[in-house]
Amino acid sequence: MIFDRLTDAILRHLQHDGRMSNAELAQKVGLSPSACLRRVKILEQEGVIQGYRAIIDKNAVHSMSTVIVQITLERQTDDCLRRFESRARECPDVKECYLMTGDADYLLRVEARDMSDYERIHKEELSRMPGVVRIQSNFAIRPVVQPWKS
Repeated sequence: MIFDRLTDAILRHLQHDGRMSNAELAQKVGLSPSACLRRVKILEQEGVIQGYRAIIDKNAVHSMSTVIVQITLERQTDDCLRRFESRARECPDVKECYLMTGDADYLLRVEARDMSDYERIHKEELSRMPGVVRIQSNFAIRPVVQPWKS
C-alpha cells in the first residue's frame, strides 16, 4: 500500500467516524467511490485497518474512573519484561499497557468503578504482577483529547 496524503486522509476520517459511508468518505478525500473503496479494502487486507468498533461512553452505562498507573520493575531483563507483559495482557482491568522510557518501565490505563474497585485492582492484580517494585497511580479528572471525539 502506498501511503500518501489520500491514504492519510482516509485513515483520519475513518478514525473519526468508522461508520461513514464510502460515498461520503470518497467525497471528503477527493476520490471516486470505487477508488476510495479499493484503497479501504487494501488497508483492511494489509492489516492497517484492523477493525471497526463502537466507542461506548462509560459514564452513560456506568460511572468509570480512568487511572493512569506507572509501574517500575525490579529488573529489565527479557524474562522479567516478558512475564510482566504476559500478566498485563491477562488482566481485564488493564485497558492499555505501554513499555516506556524514563522513570517508570510501564504505563497502564486502568478503569475502575470507584475507589474501592481500584483498591481491589491494586491489591489483587497490579501488586501481584511479576517483578513489580513500585506502583504510582494517577486518577484522571476528565478527558481533554480523545482520538474518537472531535
